Amino acid sequence: MTASPPLETASPPQEAWGPKAPSLWWNVLGVAVSVGLVAAILFQLDSAAADGMKMIVQLPIAVWPAMVLLYLTQPICDFAVYRRTWNLPLSGFGVLLRKNVINEIVLGYSGQAYLYVWARRASGADVAPFAAIKDASIISALLGNLLTLVLTAISVTQLTELGLVKQLGPALWSGLIPIAISIGLVAFGRWVFSLSPRLLLFVTSAHTLRIIVSTALTVMIWRMALPEVEAQLWLVLMAVRYLVSRIPLLANKDLVFGNLMVFLLGPQAPVAVLLAALALATLLMHLGVIVILGAVALARHLAKRITRGDPSGGTPEA
Repeated sequence: MTASPPLETASPPQEAWGPKAPSLWWNVLGVAVSVGLVAAILFQLDSAAADGMKMIVQLPIAVWPAMVLLYLTQPICDFAVYRRTWNLPLSGFGVLLRKNVINEIVLGYSGQAYLYVWARRASGADVAPFAAIKDASIISALLGNLLTLVLTAISVTQLTELGLVKQLGPALWSGLIPIAISIGLVAFGRWVFSLSPRLLLFVTSAHTLRIIVSTALTVMIWRMALPEVEAQLWLVLMAVRYLVSRIPLLANKDLVFGNLMVFLLGPQAPVAVLLAALALATLLMHLGVIVILGAVALARHLAKRITRGDPSGGTPEA
């Protein structure tokens, strides 16, 4: 059996993107996704610690621009990748924001399924989205696994001394399972990847830059909020955070990580309160994104109805 040759995904003209025809099921799906995400976020906000809300108010002003930039690193990277592989227009950035929220709030890679459905509908036959989404997801996971291995190796002594590892060791170390799987993906890469080597190099570069920027911003935010904490502790906590992020079928891993730190260090520990507060702030940002995107889609839908004089309206973008 011979391997399939890599694909050089053709970039369709930007005119190929856009709503194709009114669709009742797409309207219903878009509303259901938005309402479901808002409900999930509100449920998780309700379970957050009250001390986290107090810490949010006390965060230095300089933290917030860094938080916004950190929040945007994933969708910006995604836009660069799909701009290159699909010639995705700027109007698709909102879809990538929603994809990011779905991945964080629901389950990992559920956002990719949403993006696939949207891309097939929005582009018609001009884009074959599966290859780019699959390859970008695999490369992102491989690079995340590599960073997890590096951080774990550097902090292995401190990790074994943590009470969290002693009490939740099997669950925490299960995050290494995807890392082992990724080794197999690398070994059989010629059968796994679909994009051309040139595009794979671009995707790898984009996600490498994203991981470097997001890691640096995370540490910078921690240091700005609690400058008195030693850098070594932040390194250990970053290793735990990435181990938690590798655990399969886990929703809102930042909130889980924050709650675990409260459990480990105590509800009054400044580090634990900070991490819980940052997870809570990220949830609030998710909520704001979904509400804003929903309001923009509704406004566009109403504007089309008024412009066309069509009481049935067009199809709002999901």
